[in-house]
Amino acid sequence: MQFFSRKIFLDGLGDEFIGLTGTLQSFLKFLNLAELGIGAAVGYTLYKPLFDDDRKSINQLITLFGFLYQKIGFIILGAGVVLSLFFPLIFDDLSVGLWIPYYAFYTFLAGLLLNFFFNYHLFLLEADQKNYIITSYAQSINLIKIILQAVTVLYFKNIFLWITLELLYHISFSFFLRKRVFKEYPWLESSTHSGKSLLKVYPELIKKVKQISIHKLGGFVTNGTDQILIFSFISVEMVAFYGNYQLIFSRLLQLVNTTFAGTAAGIGNLVAENDKTNIKKVFWEMMSLRFFIAGTLFMILFYLVEPFIVFWLGEKYVLKPMVLTIFLTNMFISQIRVPVDHFKDAYGLFQDIGAPIVQSIINLTSSIILLHYFELAGVLMGTLIAFSLVIMIWRPYYLYKHGFKESVWNYWIGFFRLTISFIISLFISRYLISNYIILQSSTLFELMIYGIKSFFTVFLIYFPCIYLLNKGFRNVMVRLKKLFK
Repeated sequence: MQFFSRKIFLDGLGDEFIGLTGTLQSFLKFLNLAELGIGAAVGYTLYKPLFDDDRKSINQLITLFGFLYQKIGFIILGAGVVLSLFFPLIFDDLSVGLWIPYYAFYTFLAGLLLNFFFNYHLFLLEADQKNYIITSYAQSINLIKIILQAVTVLYFKNIFLWITLELLYHISFSFFLRKRVFKEYPWLESSTHSGKSLLKVYPELIKKVKQISIHKLGGFVTNGTDQILIFSFISVEMVAFYGNYQLIFSRLLQLVNTTFAGTAAGIGNLVAENDKTNIKKVFWEMMSLRFFIAGTLFMILFYLVEPFIVFWLGEKYVLKPMVLTIFLTNMFISQIRVPVDHFKDAYGLFQDIGAPIVQSIINLTSSIILLHYFELAGVLMGTLIAFSLVIMIWRPYYLYKHGFKESVWNYWIGFFRLTISFIISLFISRYLISNYIILQSSTLFELMIYGIKSFFTVFLIYFPCIYLLNKGFRNVMVRLKKLFK
């Protein structure tokens, strides 16, 4: 529905408006930095009480969390109002009226603030491996919203109604989710009045919040500033072009992440049990599985994205092959990094606050320099460089030294085997698809046939290759076999 609706929105509302909404969402990601990583810190501290069924501690943590989140909500509201005062300068080149960015921004801001004032309980669901509840409500209500927005654009072409439906989505989601939380946890106390007195009870939580806040800043600069840079140095229309490709990758990754929604909390419980042999076994199972998923997507999407864009939106929206390659590489890294991030967080290893600062400096500096030579591809190159140096090299070292407490060479040996499996499969698949699988036309049927043939080609090559070279993947297959039985 998101793909069909985006075509309708681009045709009915224009590239400029869609690019505008993407830019405003990036502004809100910046404001959301005020959250300071409290959610991640509380999630980390909830693993042990949930494992022990310590309801008193759980109530105290949620109370403290709600207290802090409400304070931050007011800070974000004030910062949002101040930012909006500069809209006449920021959006002076827009062809639409200035009321549109104002109304859209305050609508999106209201949706964000609902999370701080009403939805802070959702982190209990995530820590308790019940993220599927959040997903079911969010996706169901979102589906209804998209359908209504598409109808609004098709029949009325009314921007005001389109934006208003965004607000109604957030209100509905907050209402139903809050109701479900208290159904799942009838013993949960929601009062935040005693939150201030609990600050001294959990000094470790405040320490973790300070550390995680720096990591959130690094994550925002790496992932959240691309659209702002494109808007500032290229054009608001290019934000929409970028958003089309981003939608493809983000929806696919959302599908993958939804499938593995409970694994972060599961890893937290695994670390709480402190069975070192099982911890390492699960780590390599997760690494090999993510490698297999990321590699399969990389090899298939390399051939499918461009014809899909042509079929979906038209040749006008096709970007340079270099842009697609870097998009795919960043997507690949964003998947294979997940196990390291989850285990690092489960151990509470947030002390490396220098890493996200270095990551932010590398990303921004290289993106700004490279965009002058490669435009959009240059912005993505900056992200790739930051990913490679900090995410791929530093974080595994830090996890192995302070979490697993063993030599990082054990990681690189396993990583090398997984990488070799991917590279061998990539070259063989590329040769076969390029020479023997031809896309006859850009019709939906031909595109589906082409995709199916490409998928089976990649799968039949990559699966045996990664299976033979990696014990972690063989363990995954044993686990899945037992699960199906």
